[in-house]
Amino acid sequence: MNTLPACCAPLQYHWPLPRPLPGAVLVSCAFDPTRLAADDFQRAGVVPGASLQRSVAKRQAEYLAGRVCARAALQRLDGRDYIPASHEDRSPIWPAGIHGSITHGQGWAAAVVAAEGRCRGLGLDQETLLDDERAERLVNEILTPPERERLDRRQLGLAVTLTFSLKESLFKTLYPLTRQRFYFEHAEVLDWSAAGLARLRLLTDLSPQWRHGAELQGQFCLQDGQLLSLVSV
Repeated sequence: MNTLPACCAPLQYHWPLPRPLPGAVLVSCAFDPTRLAADDFQRAGVVPGASLQRSVAKRQAEYLAGRVCARAALQRLDGRDYIPASHEDRSPIWPAGIHGSITHGQGWAAAVVAAEGRCRGLGLDQETLLDDERAERLVNEILTPPERERLDRRQLGLAVTLTFSLKESLFKTLYPLTRQRFYFEHAEVLDWSAAGLARLRLLTDLSPQWRHGAELQGQFCLQDGQLLSLVSV
């Protein structure tokens, strides 16, 4: 029986986002890298790769917390005991017939999973809310010219953080389906609302199915200076 690592707080089974995704399971937990114990990976039944074993405590704790959440989500979804390993590009390897996504930020990790019959892909991303000064420095890297024209500078930090996070979630959604990398300039956030709903558009061709102009729905929530976004198809 696997036990919770010392660096992880109790798991939360919840749906903090505004719009439920039928058939999806989301599990999260807080984690503290300073509490990472030498036997935490063994206690949790997670096998770290060689590069992870050489990494700093923060990287080890966030990886461990994310995988613990992923296993718990899969157990809740269909009862299986499975921990996603990693592809060479560090993306998770999910079981056949499962779509999933893992995210981690400052002391918090989460995973979301769904069966293939309920969705075709999903991506989850968590970011710390940028202050206006840092957002100003990043705006040209993250936002396309049309996005900058629509930008409400009264909400600069939120708008830039949200655009960054939604595009990260979009990448996590479409990369497993297309195996094509794309970047911030290859998608745009068309609009978003205070209710936590957003709309995105692809600005490049990734596959015969996912072409320039394709639109996707996103959603997000903000709590304690942390923003969580999800894009699903």
